[in-house]
Amino acid sequence: MERILVTGATGFLGGAVVAELMRLGHGENLLLLVRAGTAGEALERVRAQLARLEIPAAASAALGAEHILIGDLSAVADFKDDARLDSVTQVINCAAIASFSNHPQIWPVNVDGTFAFAERMARAPALRRFLHVGTAMACGVGTDSPVRESWELADTESHLVPYTASKAEIERRIRRELPQLPLVVARPSIVVGHRRLGCKPSGSIFWVFRMGHLLERFTCELEEKIDVIPVDYCAEALVALALKPALKHDLYHVSAGTSASCSFADIDAAVAQGLDCRPVGDRYRKVTRAALGQLAGLFQERIGPCNRRLVLRALRLYAGFAELSYVFDNSRLQAEGIAAPPPFSGYAALCASTSKHTPVQEQMHWDFK
Repeated sequence: MERILVTGATGFLGGAVVAELMRLGHGENLLLLVRAGTAGEALERVRAQLARLEIPAAASAALGAEHILIGDLSAVADFKDDARLDSVTQVINCAAIASFSNHPQIWPVNVDGTFAFAERMARAPALRRFLHVGTAMACGVGTDSPVRESWELADTESHLVPYTASKAEIERRIRRELPQLPLVVARPSIVVGHRRLGCKPSGSIFWVFRMGHLLERFTCELEEKIDVIPVDYCAEALVALALKPALKHDLYHVSAGTSASCSFADIDAAVAQGLDCRPVGDRYRKVTRAALGQLAGLFQERIGPCNRRLVLRALRLYAGFAELSYVFDNSRLQAEGIAAPPPFSGYAALCASTSKHTPVQEQMHWDFK
């Protein structure tokens, strides 16, 4: 019998992974690592996240205390002796501090805590696969696009934010120090929205596209492409990689790739459709990162009440990512027979229509915890 341990189950991606496993009939086989004081509190948090994904209450009600492992990657010692860990057959490790701010827990959780967890699971006798969810941006800056699926990663100084540097470092450390762990790494590209629900489950990162549309300015050309996938597609791919009996590789990009990456012009047209307005089109102007500060006078008028300093810092940060124009090769995923990714332009209108009444600064909170 399989026992599938999912970490990060109350997060955007982890919740979608749990929803996909339940859809496939694996609800009874789940063990969910959740930060909480009691199993009841943990179940409330899990069910709340599943409700955001519109999982029927009857389905989430089937989860009980036996499916909960109370714990936190910042304190692995508190749960490492739970006997249920020895019966785990697959791990899908989604847990991380996924903030683009300088969160003080990024390194303790994403590197030190994750390593302690991986070290514990390397001793689990039933474990067949440890699927670690990284990020395609672990490649750092200065990489040729399309970015190939490679274990060669940029050093800490070649990253725009501590989050991506931490994800690169934990991959290096696990591979170097835990060769016995049945490790497979999946690196999603930019995860935005949901094909069916738009931004209802989370507004993470979509606010950047809203800002570009509202300000009619950003640091890239409209013809440039960006690699974006929806959370439900990402979850489907992760579950397939975790449960497939045999894989050809131990490293995969979960990405739009060259076939499904979209131009900013296509995305803007879709966003305009969702907002029932005209695309930016000829009104758009490319600006330098240094010139973004000159847009601050437009914030109140076009974005609404906001913290100018925070918005400007966020714009400069995401401008750095946009300027890379990375597309991530996903040929390995396709070779495994996993469905091709959908283009962002196909559901960006839904993301726009489901978030148009949410203030931009409120939507930013998903990424600046």
